[in-house]
Amino acid sequence: LRDRTGLGMMECKKALEESNGDVETAIDNLRKSGQAKAAKKAGNIAADGAIIIAQGDNKAFLLEVNCQTDFVAKDENFTAFAEAVANIALENNVTDVAAIAELPYGNGQTVEEARVSLVQKIGENIQVRRVEVLEGSNLASYRHGLRIGVVVSFEGGNADTGKNLAMHIAAFNPVAVDDESVDADLLAREKDIIEAKARESGKPDNIVEKMIEGGLRKYLEEVTLLRQPYVMDNDKKVGEVLKAEGVKVLAFKRLEVGEGIEKKQEDFAAEVAATQALANK
Repeated sequence: LRDRTGLGMMECKKALEESNGDVETAIDNLRKSGQAKAAKKAGNIAADGAIIIAQGDNKAFLLEVNCQTDFVAKDENFTAFAEAVANIALENNVTDVAAIAELPYGNGQTVEEARVSLVQKIGENIQVRRVEVLEGSNLASYRHGLRIGVVVSFEGGNADTGKNLAMHIAAFNPVAVDDESVDADLLAREKDIIEAKARESGKPDNIVEKMIEGGLRKYLEEVTLLRQPYVMDNDKKVGEVLKAEGVKVLAFKRLEVGEGIEKKQEDFAAEVAATQALANK
């Protein structure tokens, strides 16, 4: 039962006692209790985890799988699950998380059933959160630890060019390749903020317009790949380096663990103090 479920000795012993030694019934009961445990854990914030990159012919999948702590993110059971799901998504060419959950995982389980079993085994909320896909005839990828994954599609250059570009994107986090690729809504919001600050200065309109232009130019230098100082040579812009090498960046995808998730901040000192205060009552 331990071999088939991966659970601990005492949990397996209890399950066998409750099933009168019937292994199949014990497994069914453990799966049911696992589903209940997974449902209970689902409310816990899973803001840690890993980014996995699975790459095939002319296609790369970036998958984010979340857990609650960095300790579990490094656990071999968690990383094995995350890597398996990324490869399953790639092999089946499925990007919808709900659809991925229904794909076969192995050992007679779906991905969702394997996730539930892992929650039962590890004791943390685990979620397959999102998938990004990039296609291209020339792809390079880079993963910074477990937390950041990048894939870039480019023309010209060589493998080192691609890896260096991916490393730069991981470090500088651009939002687009060039000015024209920046999302219009994002640019409009940034312009509103810059304009509001400029008008607070009380300067004449013609000066305010120049301040807005300067603010937008500075913003684009910070967020567009080609305008950023190159991570390998800060004296040059990425665009300058690529032009000299005859390289063109077509697109990129970058995922970072926990983006957009509000992680609960634990104040252990306050927790200990509160516990002690209760004990002294």
